[in-house]
Parts: sequence; structure tokens; C-alpha cells
Amino acid sequence: MAIGRASVARGREGREDAPEDAPAAAPVAGQATPRRSLLERESVFSWVMLAPGVLFLILFVAYPFFYGIFLSLQERRVASAGTFVGLANFLSQAQDAVFWQVARNTFLYTIVATLLKMIGGLAMALVINQSFRGRNLARAFLLLPFIVPTVLSTVAWMWILDPTFSVINWTLRATGLVTQNFSWLGNKTLAMVSIIMVNTWRGLPFYGITLLAGLQTIPPDLYEAAAIDGAGLVQRFWSITIPVIKPVLIIVTMFSIIFTFSDFQLVYVLTHGGPANATHLFATYAFDIGMSAGALGMGAAVALAMLPALGLLIVVLTLYLRRE
Repeated sequence: MAIGRASVARGREGREDAPEDAPAAAPVAGQATPRRSLLERESVFSWVMLAPGVLFLILFVAYPFFYGIFLSLQERRVASAGTFVGLANFLSQAQDAVFWQVARNTFLYTIVATLLKMIGGLAMALVINQSFRGRNLARAFLLLPFIVPTVLSTVAWMWILDPTFSVINWTLRATGLVTQNFSWLGNKTLAMVSIIMVNTWRGLPFYGITLLAGLQTIPPDLYEAAAIDGAGLVQRFWSITIPVIKPVLIIVTMFSIIFTFSDFQLVYVLTHGGPANATHLFATYAFDIGMSAGALGMGAAVALAMLPALGLLIVVLTLYLRRE
């Protein structure tokens, strides 16, 4: 016990004799330092990363949207001051027969094109999900319609659908199916069929590649187990494939409807809304009124007419996904 007490006493004396200006021990690796830079703080770093995207949305989405609402409440002509008229532009639309024709065109165009892209895109995804030689090359080629600029591909379709030099008309005549050329863009019905066909051709890769990503998340064991249990090809499709890719299918359908509903370039370049407003959509009609006719207020009101339908669609699909 005496030896222990002496050791403690010597330890105390050693600490008292230690110099006061001795350097502090180095911090342990991985231990947080008292002062961290601002960017090392999670809250600051997250806002720095979000700032470019938020600024982009404010400048190119929020500002045009609210400015469009402001214009829709005015009687505003190009190069002149606007006069506040409230909801007069919207009431004028409600009494305009052309506006309701444009609304019917837009809904018909969107519904038919989306259904065709959904069916064709799912079929495309199922095919390119199989193992065959040249599969990667086939996937690359299938992306071409979506990669090529819309205006460039639409100009090519103008030549394909030309009443005199149309490849489609030549093929139909060569096979003896018809005896005279079709005016694909000059007939009201055929013009609508044409823009739906071109939109479907352009939108198939978006559906196909997105659904392919969903198909590749399905474990092969599920199909093997179902086959062992005696499930056929159709049963496996409806019992395994569709339930698993349903969330992906709903999301890609929502985006496709938004893109198709607000389509502008394809229709404007191909038909310019004609003949006789037969292919005018909300986007093309709003551009013609606002820019070509110079009625900025009325054009903004027509463009905002798309908002209720698209907003309702997004809300319904979002609630459905949350329930699932």
C-alpha cells in the first residue's frame, strides 16, 4: 500500500512539473473539428446543390406561368399597354366554336396517341428484353426517333406524306390497294390520322426504353416458379409482368399525356393546325392567336385552358400511386 501511494504522489508531482506551453494532443482521425467550413454543413451544402435547379425553375417555369396568368386577365395587343378585363378572355373562349373544336382535337389526339404508344411501347419493351444477337444495336436504333430533333424528323415526314411524292402513296399504288394518291395533310380526317401516327412513331422509344427498365427489375425466378405451377405465357404476363411494372407504366403514361397534350412543334410544322383548324391543338392555337394575330391576352388564356385537365390528371395519378 505504501508503494502504491508513493507512485500516485510521484504522478501528481510529474503533472505539476510539466511545462504549461506543452502542445495539445493532435485530434483523433475522423473526429469533427470545432469549426467546419460552411460547405461541410449538410443544410448549407444541400441548398447550394439545389440552387441552380430552383433558379432554373423560377426563371423558365414559374415566371412565365405567372406572367401568363397576368396576361390572360388583360386585353393586351403587341406593342401596346394592356387593359385589365378580368375573366373576359375566358368567357369569350367559352362562346367560341373554334375553341371547342380545338379542345376536341386536343383530347382526341392525346387519348389515341397515348394508347398507341402504350401498347406499342410495351410490345417493344417485351421484344428487346429477350436475348438475341444484336440486341444492344437494336436498342440503339430504336432510340433514333426520340433522339432526332422534332423539327428535322417532321420535315422528313412532310415528304413522306406529300400527296405527289409520298412513299406511302407509292407503296399503296404499287401493291394495287389504291388507284389514286391520298392527300394525307389536305384531308381533315387523314391530317389528324397523320399527326397521331407521327407522334406515336416519335414517342414509342420513350415508352419502350422506360418500360424495359421496369421489366429488367423482375427476377427470372418469378417466371420460372409460375411456369412450374403451370401458368401459361398470358397468365404470367397478367399476373407477374403487369403488376410489377404498373408503377412505371403509370408514371410514363402521365409524362406521355403531358407531352402529347401540350405538343406544339410536330403539329405546327406538319400541318400548321390545318386544314380548317382540323389539327389545331391548344398549344398551336394559342401561338397563332397570341403571336400571329397579336392578341397576347387571348393567347395566354387559351394556353391556360390546358391547366385544369393536366392538373386533374396529375392529382388523380399521384393519389392512385400513393394508394398502391
